[in-house]
This record gives sequence, structure tokens and C-alpha cells, in this order.
Amino acid sequence: MNIGYYREYSENLSRNMEFKIYGSEGTVCIWFPCQNGRFYDFENFGMTDCCRNLIENGLVRFVSVDTVDAESLSAHHRPAWERIARQEAYFHYLTDELIPLLERVCFPKAADADFMAMGFSLGAFHAANLYFRRPDLVSKALCCSGIYTLDYMMDGYSDPLVYANSPAVFLKNMPQEHPWMNYYRNNRLVLCVGRGAWENPMLESTEAMKNLLLSKRIPAWVDFWGEDVAHDWYWWKKQTVYFLPKLLNAEGDAA
Repeated sequence: MNIGYYREYSENLSRNMEFKIYGSEGTVCIWFPCQNGRFYDFENFGMTDCCRNLIENGLVRFVSVDTVDAESLSAHHRPAWERIARQEAYFHYLTDELIPLLERVCFPKAADADFMAMGFSLGAFHAANLYFRRPDLVSKALCCSGIYTLDYMMDGYSDPLVYANSPAVFLKNMPQEHPWMNYYRNNRLVLCVGRGAWENPMLESTEAMKNLLLSKRIPAWVDFWGEDVAHDWYWWKKQTVYFLPKLLNAEGDAA
């Protein structure tokens, strides 16, 4: 398995950002760590092992990225406006800097570019936020145990940037003629959550998102696993092995 390490300066964030790329061919999957996690969690928690066959068969290459959660969504000691501004800067790092860089590194022909987003817990929020805000860039997403509005993180604070980073809120108000709707209906989305330990409020947020997607006639696979399924890496790796080959149309090559 080819593994590349990168450390690039972000103009949006005014700091260096680190990431790794696992694999050399296939769909580029931007993988977000859990809350306050780091890019190396992908490897340290065994994701390279559970996805090895898909990577080595050239069906997917993972880009494990850093977040700035500790400076934004988790930084409850900071003013709320400052936290959400930092989150918005991170979003623009992804869309304006990281993805163009990955296009140059991973796709010699721009027409070949194929991106998906994936994450667990707060990483699922980042994946969904990227998917719903820029479905023209990201055509697939796998989100496990996620929240899909920032109400839970912002201590009651609201402004236009909180709205823009809350897919369950802005999607509710999106008109049917919005150009993003055609993307949503042709892209591929999986939301999954367990019913076991530590899965609230993620369970409630996923149920609300399921109802919203149905009301908007947006196809998605929303799956609720059993009461034994906890908010834990053990289950997220099982969900990855189950869902990812299907998203990639590679059922026969699952790990």
C-alpha cells in the first residue's frame, strides 16, 4: 500500500495542515477524524487494515485529514462567533485548498476526479457538511454516528455561519429548484447510527435527517443498527466494511 505524508500551509487557517494519502488509485475518500482527533487516527485505529483490500485493489484511496475542532466546535472557552468563524475557515480550507491540491496530486486528468467524504461521530458532521454544501465536488458520503446541525455544539448561539454549517437546517429551507437538488438526487449518501450506548443525540439527529431527506425526495440509505451497537470504533469499522464496498460498487472486493 502506497502511503504519502503531506504538510501544507493553509492560507485560510494561517497554519500548517497535515494529512496522509493511503493508496494510489480509485475514488478519493476524504476521511475526517472524530472530535479533536488527528489525521493519524485513521492508521492508529486500524482503518488501514479493515479497508486494505479496497485500497490495494485500486478502488479507493483515503485522505486522512486534520480538523481544527479544538479551535472551533470544541473550543467552548472562546466566543461563539469566533468558533464558528474558525469552522467556516476550515470548510474553505477543504474546498478552496485541499480538494484542488488533491485534484493535482491524484488526478492527472481533471475529468477523472471522483471524491467522497467519510467520518464517524463529529467526523460524520464534517463529511456531511462537505457533501451537502458542495455536492458538485463530493459525490458520495458515508457518515456514521453523526449530528447534522450545530445546535448541539454552539450553546444556543446562532448566526448565518451556524446556519451555513448545519445541513439539517439549510436543507430544510432549500427550494426544490435549487441546482444542488439535482446533485443530491444523483449522488450517493449513507447515514448510519446504532441504538446502543452513547448514540444519543446522534440517533435523534439521524432520524430527523431521514425524515427531512424523505420530505425533499432525496434518495439516501439511512440505516439504524441494533441496541448493542455503541458509539465506538469497533462498530464504525464494521459499518465501513459493510457500506463502503456498496458505495464504491465493489461488493466483491470488501475487506
